[in-house]
Formats: sequence, structure tokens, C-alpha cells
Amino acid sequence: MYGLITRLTAHAGRRDELGLCLLDPNVKRPGCHSYVVAHDVNDADALLVTEVWMSKASHDAWFNTIRESRVMRPALGLIALWGDTVVTRPIGGVGL
Repeated sequence: MYGLITRLTAHAGRRDELGLCLLDPNVKRPGCHSYVVAHDVNDADALLVTEVWMSKASHDAWFNTIRESRVMRPALGLIALWGDTVVTRPIGGVGL
């Protein structure tokens, strides 16, 4: 498995709007086991996105597809700052 944890900061006051865009049910994520968007309780404009994919290749294929289709364009316009991304190797857990 392949995991990512990314901190995204929305433009001031637009965190909830960004969260809804990231959770759009029309955005398909083939190969994704888990995709969780959470509020950062210490920053009113920040979100943490935790992802678990079958493999890096499945994530990369999805990322290339959304980049070409521009399906995530509304969300991208709401992001003021891309924070650090931590790559993980999930070993299991509830729902995996």
C-alpha cells in the first residue's frame, strides 16, 4: 500500500468550501482504499488529507487523470498553500 498525508491551507474563510470540493462524490478514485479530509483544529483555514492507495502507481495514474481532466480545478482555486506531504507505507487498520 501507498499512503499520503498532506496539509492544505485554504484562502481565508474558505476551508469548508475546499473540504466539500475535495470530497466531491463525482471525483472517482480507482485504487484508493481510504480518502479522509479533516479540519486542522489549530488552524481555521487548514485541512489534513490522508490517503491510502493500492500502490504508488495507482495514485500516480489517478493524479495524471485528474490533472488532464481538470475535474479538481474548483478545489485548486481555493488552496492558498500546499503544505508538506508525508509519504507513508500503511500496514493495516480499520477499513483497510
